[in-house]
Parts: sequence; structure tokens; C-alpha cells
Amino acid sequence: MRTNPIGWPRSPIAALAVLLLGAGGAQAQEMGDARAGRQVATSLCIQCHQIDGAAGDPARVPPGFRAVADTPSLTALSLRVFLQTPHGEMPRYQLTPTETDDVIAYILSLRPR
Repeated sequence: MRTNPIGWPRSPIAALAVLLLGAGGAQAQEMGDARAGRQVATSLCIQCHQIDGAAGDPARVPPGFRAVADTPSLTALSLRVFLQTPHGEMPRYQLTPTETDDVIAYILSLRPR
């Protein structure tokens, strides 16, 4: 990635990614506490989503967290954007930045290794 003299990417898209993900990029996907994220999901999301990580039907609406985790294009950034954007009948929870990081870490932890 080409950068300017102070180290910021020249591309506006790349600069936005650095701002959203932090300079660590790949490290940002490992931020958060998956156990705490599971607790947040249990208190807020379990009413509608299957959160336990069991293999679920990807066509289920709303999808289970394992189906979300298995989405090939899923990234920490796409989850962050989704969690901050209203969608259909999904309640508009106002997660703290820490809760958001934790839920993202939990969902990403459900990916098969």
C-alpha cells in the first residue's frame, strides 16, 4: 500500500479502512473478548438468533451466528458496519465500542478452524 509522507494511505478507501480498523488491520479482527461477546449475545440477541454456534440453516431468518460466521465474505469490518446500521425488524441496540468488539470476536470465534 502506498502511503504519504506521514504514513497514511494515499487512497481514500485505504485511509478509511485504517481509521476504522486501526493501523493493525489484521490485529483489529482479533480485538475483543469472545466470552464477553457471547454474554452480550445471550442477553440481547438470543431472542431471535441462534447464538450457540451449532450448525444452522443459512437460509434461516434471522440467521444463526454460526451461519453468519460461515459467510465467506465476512470480516470484522463488515460485522462492525452491520452492527451499526439498522436492518429491517432488528432492534436498534446501542452497543458500546467494547461490546461491539466483543460480539465481533464471538462471531468470528465460531468459524471452523
